[in-house]
Amino acid sequence: MAGTEFADRLDRARQALAGAGWAGLVVPPGADLRYLTGYAARALERLTCLVLPSGGSPTLIVPRLERPAAERSPAAEAGIRIVDWPDGTSPYPLVADALEPGAIGPGVGVGAQLWASHLLALQAALPAASWQPAGPVLGPLRARKTPAEVEALAEAGAAIDAVHQRMGRWLRPGRTEAEVGADIAAAIRETGHATVDFVIVAAGPHAASPHHDTSDRPIGAGEPVVVDIGGTMPSGYCSDCTRTYVAGGAPPADFVGYYAVLQEAQRAAVAAVAPGVSAESVDGAARTPIAGAGYGPAFLHRTGHGIGLETHEDPYIVDGNTEPLAEGMAFSVEPGIYLAGRHGARIEDIVVCTADGVRRLNTTPTDLVQL
Repeated sequence: MAGTEFADRLDRARQALAGAGWAGLVVPPGADLRYLTGYAARALERLTCLVLPSGGSPTLIVPRLERPAAERSPAAEAGIRIVDWPDGTSPYPLVADALEPGAIGPGVGVGAQLWASHLLALQAALPAASWQPAGPVLGPLRARKTPAEVEALAEAGAAIDAVHQRMGRWLRPGRTEAEVGADIAAAIRETGHATVDFVIVAAGPHAASPHHDTSDRPIGAGEPVVVDIGGTMPSGYCSDCTRTYVAGGAPPADFVGYYAVLQEAQRAAVAAVAPGVSAESVDGAARTPIAGAGYGPAFLHRTGHGIGLETHEDPYIVDGNTEPLAEGMAFSVEPGIYLAGRHGARIEDIVVCTADGVRRLNTTPTDLVQL
């Protein structure tokens, strides 16, 4: 993305700071820093952070040996001053100098991924500051994706869909979950992802555990297999998609019955997405068919999570979240049914709330796939 995009994000963050009455933000390496500057910095024992005062210019503070990487990022193009510090000196006074000229109040927002050692040192350098989580300022900005961000997520969705479309090459009875998972991981990279973030291949009774990884257990004929996979594209935007498969035989009869319920629930939840609808209403739309069929307790988790530069971010599609959906919000819709010791199923698509409804970014069919 161009430096002008990051400059606009910095302006919007500064406006949000002024609304909160905070002196500024201190943003460590992670998704928030990449969102505001385009700099995918490494988290190190040496301090790297963006200092964004509410009434002044942003400063990116980096270890001297990391300055070339910072200068290659879009940060300089976005008008961010880069200040380096050499080993043997303290960077924390630099943060105070960059922050205090813009102070309008004692509040300082700090990114959740700042190491405790750095925060403690900053507290000592700025004893009058009241340190606050940066989420209330940055979360709403990141939750509403721009058209360019939506297209980056769509590219990620198409790449992970291409992996699911090849599942018949690898998923066969007698192969272990780990063997299938290794093939999937290689394919995730082959389809354009920069990193493989997770590969879940959960067969038979393992399919009843939503966060199972892989194991050396062979896949049995006719066993349901939940495959939940995702990665990060070179753009920094993430993919995440789940499909449920059966390989080499007929699935259990009760499984076929509740998979149909699950498919109905996932479709209902996707259809419920629209601007102004609460996040918890989408969660409720997924739960109603599942509870009505008697499987309510077997739906163990929230219906979805936001996605962007992180796999899990705002908004969360869960009971109790009354936040209204807005155009540009991107999140998963992934109801599941899990019968402990037997089997389970999940269907997951990434969707975006649009001006007039919803757009699915995963476009492969959600029917049960029998390989």
